[in-house]
Amino acid sequence: MEFMIDILHELLSVKTLLFMNIGLAVGIIFGSIPGLSGNLAITILLPFSFFMQPVNALLMLTSIFFAANFGGSISSILINTPGTNSAVATLLDGYPLAQKGYPNKALNLALTSSTIGGIFSALCLLFLSPQIAIVALRFGAPEYFSIAVFGLSVIASVSGKSMIKGLIAGCLGMLVAMVGLDKISGVPRFTFENYHLFGGIKMLPALLGLFAITRMIFGVADPGESVTIDEIQKSTDSDRLLRSELRSLLPTIFKSAGIGTIIGAIPGAGGGIASFIAYNEAKRRAKKGEKFGEGELKGLAAPESANNGSTCATLIPLLTLGIPGDVVAATLLGAFMMHGLVPGPTLFEEQSVTIYSILIGIVIANVFLYFQGKIFLRYVVKITKVPLNLLTACLVVIVATGAFTFGNSVFDVKILMVFGIIGYFLTKLDFPVVPIILGLVLGPIAEKSLRNALVLSQGSPMIFLTRPISLTFLLLSVLFIVLLKYSQKKMDQ
Repeated sequence: MEFMIDILHELLSVKTLLFMNIGLAVGIIFGSIPGLSGNLAITILLPFSFFMQPVNALLMLTSIFFAANFGGSISSILINTPGTNSAVATLLDGYPLAQKGYPNKALNLALTSSTIGGIFSALCLLFLSPQIAIVALRFGAPEYFSIAVFGLSVIASVSGKSMIKGLIAGCLGMLVAMVGLDKISGVPRFTFENYHLFGGIKMLPALLGLFAITRMIFGVADPGESVTIDEIQKSTDSDRLLRSELRSLLPTIFKSAGIGTIIGAIPGAGGGIASFIAYNEAKRRAKKGEKFGEGELKGLAAPESANNGSTCATLIPLLTLGIPGDVVAATLLGAFMMHGLVPGPTLFEEQSVTIYSILIGIVIANVFLYFQGKIFLRYVVKITKVPLNLLTACLVVIVATGAFTFGNSVFDVKILMVFGIIGYFLTKLDFPVVPIILGLVLGPIAEKSLRNALVLSQGSPMIFLTRPISLTFLLLSVLFIVLLKYSQKKMDQ
């Protein structure tokens, strides 16, 4: 009883609730602006948190993390430019839904799905952390390779009309991911003796180039073919999320939240992979009449629930084992240690009141995300009323600034422009762009894990088939592709 009173005393103070909501607001803003990110916001506010109480500081920083994931969906839906890496899958159906005159419905569905996914993941973090961490520990190089292959199988569902073009685009993404120093041998690859390329091509400038700059080039070069903001202005009276629609989507949302939690708990996976796998699963289970890629509600709900479901799950290996799953988790690891909380098996015993105050606070913060998101959505949807020329000019400046800020390098701005031109010509030739992002994200994981696994097995590929988890993911990859093609043929009949 005394334990719970101490936790409530920590959580129900005005300062705690205030800093929690400040973190949510900052996260939504940074996530919704292309080029910025939750990790950048955490890095900026980290020095200020040093003078705060541990619970207040860490709740503010973690709130930024999952609020930024939702914020990334705002720009995906309204301007077809993902604010974060995790929001790439969201634009597949989110932007077409906004084009049809339903921007409010799309944004509210994204917010609701994100909230449910976040709460589900936060509850798993609170009650199941040790058990999930034990399972995550069983993942080695063979398992990481298999899960990367599993993620790459999603290319089949985002390739559009031509599977061949989708595979070519995916291979192009993997080729781009190989640029830079070899992660194992240290040998330069495809750098052409340009020292700027030794560190590889960064994900964010490439992502913004392929989506934001490509769209802007279309607006300038082919104004007749480009999608104008006026198309989104034609919002109808039915532009609201109905309760009946939400009820029908709940199975998809909860299943995707589970996928996001499982993938997020695996170090090195993350929300990008989780959102595509959830999207692929939703598309595989599509019923007749459901048109994914054309504004399908399930195609928006699934990735949003999964990517926010992965955020809190990322903290599971961090808190229980001291293993950061991604860049943001590594930054948060520094924040925890800065406040005297050393992540690991003894954390829950030595700092029980503080850590459980944070975990319960994360659940509460996800609830607050819904209400704060509602306030933000009233205003951000007005971006659709901005004239196209003015919006394009502003976006070029914002995106270029974001690319420069990400690496503090003018070279990243050049990469941004090059990928914008590449995206323009690929789109003109009917090549899908999303598989390139999949190749960029999963290519390095697959390559590094493949080589490490072959070193462990002394060159024998049987290591991928003799380990149960690895074999399961490889079989699921084949099964998903077969079932997806079967369901597509059935729907076409």
